[in-house]
Amino acid sequence: MRTLVLGGIRSGKSRWAEEAIAESVGPGAQVRYLATGAAADDASAGSDWSARVSAHRQRRPQNWTTTETTDVATELRQFGGTPTLIDDVGNWLTAAMDRREAWEHRGPESPVTDDIVDLVSAVGTFGSPLVLVSPEVGLTVVPATASGRRFADALGTLNQQLAAACDRVVLVVAGLAIPIKPERTP
Repeated sequence: MRTLVLGGIRSGKSRWAEEAIAESVGPGAQVRYLATGAAADDASAGSDWSARVSAHRQRRPQNWTTTETTDVATELRQFGGTPTLIDDVGNWLTAAMDRREAWEHRGPESPVTDDIVDLVSAVGTFGSPLVLVSPEVGLTVVPATASGRRFADALGTLNQQLAAACDRVVLVVAGLAIPIKPERTP
């Protein structure tokens, strides 16, 4: 079962995702948590970011393994048999855009297209419960800068492709999950 959890900032999407994967694998089961944001001890991230990362860490059961990485596709391929939660896809995309210097790119093809295809492919072949958390595009103002619009466009494309690759998609609003693509039962 692959689940995409969408929502706005502070919507409760991460908490919902953590509860969903814990419920799907049962109490005490091993879960691999792929954290895609900067580490909390990164001084450039600021104290607000550190507080957010710390809150996420404190919520996780002690038996979960946390890996801080932006190489999500490789991690999914290497650990395909371990239930996994990815939090979050927006941070992963930011790192990919940084790595590809995509913020100022002008042209028909996005520099992160290959990264997106690789991630979606890894998600589509993952063989264990998988929950991905991603910010939903369009729940805020249209970005005022060209680079902000590039990010929103790339994230919208990525979310659509992940939704197609996932068995279930939910939108979390005020901590409540609204089914967008319900799980199919045989």
